[in-house]
Amino acid sequence: MRDALMAALSTVNDPELHRDLVSLGMIEHASVDAGVAHVKVNLTTPACPLKGQIEHDVRAAALTVPGVQEAVITFGAMVRPPAQPALPGVKHVLLVGSGKGGVGKSSVAVNLAASLAMDGARVGLLDADVYGPSVAHMLGQSGAKVTANEERKMRPLDAHGVRFISMANLSPAGQALVWRGPMLHSAIQQFLKDAAWGDLDYLIVDLPPGTGDVQLSLTQTIQVTGAVIVTTPQDVALIDATRALDMFRKASVPVLGVIENMSYFVAPDTGITYDIFGRGGSRKLGDHTLLGEIPLEVSVRQDADAGTPAVLAHPDSPAALALRQAARALAGQVSVRTLAHLPDQLTVV
Repeated sequence: MRDALMAALSTVNDPELHRDLVSLGMIEHASVDAGVAHVKVNLTTPACPLKGQIEHDVRAAALTVPGVQEAVITFGAMVRPPAQPALPGVKHVLLVGSGKGGVGKSSVAVNLAASLAMDGARVGLLDADVYGPSVAHMLGQSGAKVTANEERKMRPLDAHGVRFISMANLSPAGQALVWRGPMLHSAIQQFLKDAAWGDLDYLIVDLPPGTGDVQLSLTQTIQVTGAVIVTTPQDVALIDATRALDMFRKASVPVLGVIENMSYFVAPDTGITYDIFGRGGSRKLGDHTLLGEIPLEVSVRQDADAGTPAVLAHPDSPAALALRQAARALAGQVSVRTLAHLPDQLTVV
């Protein structure tokens, strides 16, 4: 009967990868006992955006097997590394960039990291905005200091389940860094290769605005899985976002999607929606996946100032829900790209 169950499961496709679960090696266990099918599915990311659909389809397929009256579906997750992992122990490096400042890029990066960690992924966050580091403050760790381990490597700090390094935790508060390009390059090298990141599924890098030395150093130093562009809907932001897209294209970094931040505002007293900066402008950026439209909410700013990401502080707010969905959509895009460049997986049963 197990063979019949596996045959039925081979008709179920992953909705994003468009291949069946059996050939993808996502069926960790399948058995039938006293009319009950037991199936464990190993997702390609803990933040799978279509887990519910997969569960529905697996159950429906199992119940087509003669003699099966009930199906118990359980899940595990294993983020698969690319053919060439970025760093020892780090599977995927994801860049979060923007063409200009003021679009909420750092806030989005922090919430993406926290959201992926909430779903069970091992996540790191590198604040590469050396001149204007804000990640430490948004994670409530502006007063903490980075220390070294026994091997004289930087030990990342930890907040809300996210390991992170920021220049704000390495230099005196309020001190301006007046560095030229070579010094920036050296700092980025140290953050990446002289830090004890440990085993990570995703290392999210919050880039500085623009298309300068830090971006160039990162893309030339390590293998990057892909980038996310954060923009607001108005044309002045989209003009600079287009430049960021062109930079990643020239650096051969795939753009995994676009996040439109401050997409709209819903008045809390009337419920009326206002498109303060316009809306849907990110669609002008061409054929790129729209990972999410994040509403403008006062609580997101308040939570950042208080040192707790919005997805944790107000998880049921519209902005937090949109950020959670954007993070899962991003994880799904990583899985799609990874599986597209790997050979067929062997089934583990």
